[in-house]
Amino acid sequence: MGRERFERETGIKDTDWLAKYWTRWSDAVAEAGYSPNQMNSAYDNDYLIQKLIELIKDLGHFPTAPERRLKSFQDKSFPSHNTFNRFGKKPDLVQAVLKYCETHNVDDTVVKVCQAAAMISPSSTSQEATGTEEFGFVYLMKSGKYYKIGRSNCAERREYELKIQLPEKLDIIHKIKTDDPAGIEKYWHDRFKDKRKGGEWFELSSSDVKDFRRRKFM
Repeated sequence: MGRERFERETGIKDTDWLAKYWTRWSDAVAEAGYSPNQMNSAYDNDYLIQKLIELIKDLGHFPTAPERRLKSFQDKSFPSHNTFNRFGKKPDLVQAVLKYCETHNVDDTVVKVCQAAAMISPSSTSQEATGTEEFGFVYLMKSGKYYKIGRSNCAERREYELKIQLPEKLDIIHKIKTDDPAGIEKYWHDRFKDKRKGGEWFELSSSDVKDFRRRKFM
């Protein structure tokens, strides 16, 4: 159990024990009779591609970055989405899977999905040619006891628009910069779907808010 989960399960915070009983979390774990967690070794490229192929079969299309993030959150055996960055951008990742398929016995449907994904749209080509990327924000706002998760290219403007519509005070809690506002918004909506109160409004815990605020860029 890591220190964050320990705090969630027991309510005991770092300030309750740090520099009072132990100077490091690993010391507390050792005194409790457990071995401290070891750092995970790097995944083999073939292993990453195999896990990605499994996800392709489940989805029926080539996974987007938010879909990989969601899978990693829901399935702890699935590698963190950041580990796929070693392949480069999406076209590079698609080509890596296709190259793997050439030397391994892989379902034809997976090959067809990757071949389709390898076809870059004109808009994507234009964007790459100019070397520019459009960034937006996925924001977390609070009004009363509820939180709104939405997207905008200007979170402050959206805050102003909502303030004149809502009877209660509205504040921006946090915003995440992203080059995929729609996908990242969907990721957080799916992650908190059991806490949805209607539309883009959610009833979140302090732990949920902390998880959202931990991200600066996605």
